[in-house]
Amino acid sequence: MKTIFLLPLLWLFVSQAMAQLSMPNFFSDHMVLQAEKPIKLWGKADPGAEVEVVFGDARESVRAADDGRWALELAASVADSEGRTLSVRSGEEVLTFEDVLIGEVWFASGQSNMEWRIKQLGPFKDETLVGTNHPKIRHLTVPFTARGEPQDNVGATWKVCSPETADNFSAVGYFFARKLHEELNVPVGIIVSAWGGKRVETFTRREALLDIPYAKRMVDEQDAAIKAYDPEVAQKNLEKAMVEYEAALAQWRNTAEADRGKKPRKPRIETHPGRKPSGPGNLWNGMIYPFVGLSIRGVLWYQGESNARSVEDAEAYGPMFMAKIKDWRQQWGEDFHYLFVQLANFKAPVEGPGTNSPWAIVQDQQRQALRLPGTGMAVANDIGEEKDIHPRNKHDVGERLARWALADAYGFEVVRSGPLFSGAQSHGAKVFVTFDHIGSGLKTRDGGPLGHFELRDTAGQWHWAQAKIHEDAVVISHPEVEQPSAVRYAWAENPESANLVNSEGLPASIFSAELR
Repeated sequence: MKTIFLLPLLWLFVSQAMAQLSMPNFFSDHMVLQAEKPIKLWGKADPGAEVEVVFGDARESVRAADDGRWALELAASVADSEGRTLSVRSGEEVLTFEDVLIGEVWFASGQSNMEWRIKQLGPFKDETLVGTNHPKIRHLTVPFTARGEPQDNVGATWKVCSPETADNFSAVGYFFARKLHEELNVPVGIIVSAWGGKRVETFTRREALLDIPYAKRMVDEQDAAIKAYDPEVAQKNLEKAMVEYEAALAQWRNTAEADRGKKPRKPRIETHPGRKPSGPGNLWNGMIYPFVGLSIRGVLWYQGESNARSVEDAEAYGPMFMAKIKDWRQQWGEDFHYLFVQLANFKAPVEGPGTNSPWAIVQDQQRQALRLPGTGMAVANDIGEEKDIHPRNKHDVGERLARWALADAYGFEVVRSGPLFSGAQSHGAKVFVTFDHIGSGLKTRDGGPLGHFELRDTAGQWHWAQAKIHEDAVVISHPEVEQPSAVRYAWAENPESANLVNSEGLPASIFSAELR
């Protein structure tokens, strides 16, 4: 518990002459601090006051700046499962944090599939909760906050994982943390800063979007909206809308129940553009920026559904997504690991070749983001649900992310992914496609023939292709395509027949490649 102690005789003096010693709320009881990296702490105190931090054998002090802000680092420490007390003192004020662990900290963000909680898992829930007594796994959920300017704090504290608390944990975050905890035997902390239905640009710092024409247009539109916003006009519009609402509500109440239709919705005052969660940079300011500088091992990201609503949206996703990854690393000042989930299959299975799906475009843009060093992608095109954008199988998603973490961040010898396209060469009418991450070989999930490969002829027409596994490659052909110009795989919202997997049973990712 964050506690402030004041000597009684000094209360009046302190309250008048000192700013209250404080730290962001996420420095709390039960927190997990990142192992093997400097422990970075910060807060506010009286301008010029000395602030001393004690944690175990570590002791450091610093003086607050003229604006009262202070920050310091404790030396990096190995993982430690024994809860200890961290104390922060300035004058007669003391903050104490109990049951603080040293372990692995991951920052999980995105939209609703990252936010989705264990209690929402449906048939998966009961089985999950049986195994949630993990006191060395900790979870912090950031409340929804959209702001036009960077914020210093969030209203969130750490929770210990137990059957009583896990209901409200991010399911993806929990399964990821559990796998790491099982393999590493160290504490794991997950910070979940996600908001359903939100686009990539609102999680991205505005300045990082300005070099992307599509994104700059949205920034300019927001700036114009902020400039045009008048709170007095907004209030008058609300008052007018309320009069209309009251009249419509009275009419609705006086109408026979069978003929009423929908009850009128009560109007609300127009939100300031800087507080709209859809605005570029607004969630960065409110939900990401407060944590900048906190030592973490890496980021988990599950988002993209809201950027797959049109071809134009989808084609702009890749540049914005990669700009976000680069900028988050730049703002933190470290090239931490960045692991993300490729969109799962969704909607009705495709029937014919040649579809141009925004969903598939976003999936492929995500795959191409793997060009950035230190990134990893969990493929999920085999565990989605046709009629639900929120697939309940978060277990496999979390564990597939954990494979990347175990391999890249912790040095485990584990197959980190399903097959990822590495190259395609045409030999006459045949195309040979090779993959990375095949394990001990390629196979089909169901034991049947390969499906959902397409070839494009020189006239631009796509055809369902015949595909066969040959050693560590896939050979693709079509009797009517003598000179293939492009090849692709699983290019659809729901590529039901896509069944290429590796020896671990992990699915291959969507890809599209031009042929020379």
